[in-house]
Amino acid sequence: MTAIALTIAGSDSGGGAGIQADLKAFSALGVYGASVLTALTAQNTKGVTGIHSVPADFVGAQLDAVLSDLDVKAIKIGMLSQPDIIAEIARKLDQYDCKKVVLDPVMVATSGDVLLQPEARTNLTELLFPRASIITPNLLEAAFLLGDDPAQNAEDIERQAAALLKMGAKTVLLKGGHGNDNEASDLFFSAEQSKWLRAPRFATENTHGTGCTLSAAIAAEMAKGKALSPAVEAAKAYISGAIEMADTLEIGEGHGPVHHFYKFW
Repeated sequence: MTAIALTIAGSDSGGGAGIQADLKAFSALGVYGASVLTALTAQNTKGVTGIHSVPADFVGAQLDAVLSDLDVKAIKIGMLSQPDIIAEIARKLDQYDCKKVVLDPVMVATSGDVLLQPEARTNLTELLFPRASIITPNLLEAAFLLGDDPAQNAEDIERQAAALLKMGAKTVLLKGGHGNDNEASDLFFSAEQSKWLRAPRFATENTHGTGCTLSAAIAAEMAKGKALSPAVEAAKAYISGAIEMADTLEIGEGHGPVHHFYKFW
């Protein structure tokens, strides 16, 4: 049976992040990708110049179309800019009894552009945290969610991961890509275990879409049948390779994308 994953996210017109990055990651990992658009962005490697949200009822209509027909094995949720969109997605996750859900709380793009309205934060934590198998914030997003300063060391990261569990998350992958050490260290944290996932930090400016790609890769691995922990480990290895090979691409004048298809070309 063909493994199918669904991405619920915004469109990146430059192709490096959002829906486009998710579908590339799904394909690179041997998974059929379906998509539900939550927003259109006018975006390239240099930044975001506009955001146009999709009406919540049409987000729901897209979800009905996909989930009533396709045998979706895992879902990745990305950019959600409006509170009513979040509420509609939560309702549909319950309606279709969706269990394998990866929530990437996209709030700040690599360029620094804010993508989440502040009033949507409450809906995100109250409605989607409990419905997600795992959330995958970076250091800046975790700080925003908690109303705290960005973590500066391993102790801060562990403390903030525990605080996110108290907010309703079941499992947290707190991504250290925005840190300053020589390793890109992510903390996989739940009530049952705490594990550091480490990889070299590559000297590149081409990291656009890193977070989207990692969360999509987790969903892809889960769609293929992996349990959560090995899915996260496989996704970490994939994104590390995609970052390492990013400079072999020449895309745009700003923060270029990672190389989703580095294993093929």
